[in-house]
Amino acid sequence: MDMKTVGKVNKYTEKSQTGFARASLALLFVFAVFMWSYLTLGDVANNTFLIIGAVFGAYMAINIGANDVANNVGPAVGSKALTLFWAIVIAAVFEAMGAIIAGGDVVGTIKKGIIDPALIGDPEIFIWAMTAALLAAALWLNFATSVGAPVSTTHSIVGGVMGAGIAAAGFAIVSWGTMGAIAASWVISPVLGGMIAAGFLFFIKKTIVYQEDMVEGAKKVVPLLIAAMSWAFATYLMVKGIKKVIKVDFLMALVLGFVIAAAIYFFVKPMIEKAARKLKNDRDNVNTLFTIPLIFAAALLSFAHGANDVANAIGPLAAINDAIMGGAIADKVQIPFWVLAVGAFGISVGLALYGPRLIKTVGSEITELDQMRAYSIAMAAAITVIIASQLGLPVSSTHIAVGGVFGVGFLREWLNSSESNWIKETKENFKRHKKEHAEYEDELKALVDLESKQKENYERIVELYRLIEEKEEILKSEKKDFKAAKKVQYVKRHTVKKIVYAWIITVPAAALISSGIFFMIKGIMAG
Repeated sequence: MDMKTVGKVNKYTEKSQTGFARASLALLFVFAVFMWSYLTLGDVANNTFLIIGAVFGAYMAINIGANDVANNVGPAVGSKALTLFWAIVIAAVFEAMGAIIAGGDVVGTIKKGIIDPALIGDPEIFIWAMTAALLAAALWLNFATSVGAPVSTTHSIVGGVMGAGIAAAGFAIVSWGTMGAIAASWVISPVLGGMIAAGFLFFIKKTIVYQEDMVEGAKKVVPLLIAAMSWAFATYLMVKGIKKVIKVDFLMALVLGFVIAAAIYFFVKPMIEKAARKLKNDRDNVNTLFTIPLIFAAALLSFAHGANDVANAIGPLAAINDAIMGGAIADKVQIPFWVLAVGAFGISVGLALYGPRLIKTVGSEITELDQMRAYSIAMAAAITVIIASQLGLPVSSTHIAVGGVFGVGFLREWLNSSESNWIKETKENFKRHKKEHAEYEDELKALVDLESKQKENYERIVELYRLIEEKEEILKSEKKDFKAAKKVQYVKRHTVKKIVYAWIITVPAAALISSGIFFMIKGIMAG
């Protein structure tokens, strides 16, 4: 065996060992949840499905952390505002804080009201359905993470609940109007997120990047952008992140957010002016002014995500717990602290073990990001959720964030095709060489038409033939360069296709898996 082969074997061995270590730690967490629930809930009547639900809830939470949290920190990592290690640390801490502090004590048993639980009736069948939904959503998220596709955990659990509900009580149980609204969000979320992100990036380019003195432009605009981010995130956290702790209506959230933004503007303006004095007049230097705002954005997005999406992991588990403890099916149930803890810590474990893959996908495998672009994506995430929540539109945070990445990437392509210096220079060179080519041909024709020629005329004719051939080669080359410049793709199409396909099939795939698991449970229990 040669050294090259040995090197490959060692590489794959190390990779498999790392993968085994991650899987072992994930299983250790799930086993810890199993042991805790078994020892604590051992005296609860009909506790089997509650213990199984706790295990599946832990598994679901791990997969949410592995897949969904990447949207909050991926752009910051891709832009190099944060290292992967610190992104994972910040996201894990703030996800857990959001889930525990603001995750709330009440959650809907049926996510988004997609089925009518009254049509099931029997609490035991309802428990089977929720168990199937939880496992199906977790399995689908696990698969999506393994292929590097960031999908919506909300849509995964929606599909799981729908599939189990249909299996338990038929198609009439589904609220098809709600499902239609969810399907519409597949388009609304990424398009709205992409448009807002592209709008912010275009504004930054016009007011900073395209200015002759970028530093001077940054001194004026960056404090305003930081204030705008503060306003958006303060409103976002009050409307979505801490709504279960403190009730604040939208108008009051806007006013309080504006007050906070104004205070931050006057606080950061002299700091930006001081930092700008040390900067060179180029994009890389100006980009550094966006680093600290991006770190705060990653933390705040993670907090809000933990507060909201922990319900995706523990909603069905809380429903199972309530049905077993109360012997009935309720629309809203209390969340015991242990259930909340399973979701909170499971998300952090999943992020730490498996998050890096999806963080890299969102941060660098769709389009190249810098701090300005990542700032635009973070703004899109906050503003889109605010707009959608006020309009009553069901949007996915995953689709918004990834749509924002698409938006800045496609804007870069459009600006390149319409304003690129490379294209302009290629056009000018092509015109100049074409003009020179025509002049050589005119001179050649004039010399060939001479009735009497001297020696220098023949020498010039030969020279002109050579020059014309050279110009023709140059013109061919510049045509290719121009076409290449027009076709530059800043968004990797194969990654976009993979993600979009995963989005489209998430609900039906989770529904099919869930219905299969339900029938399997029903068969086992009936046997």
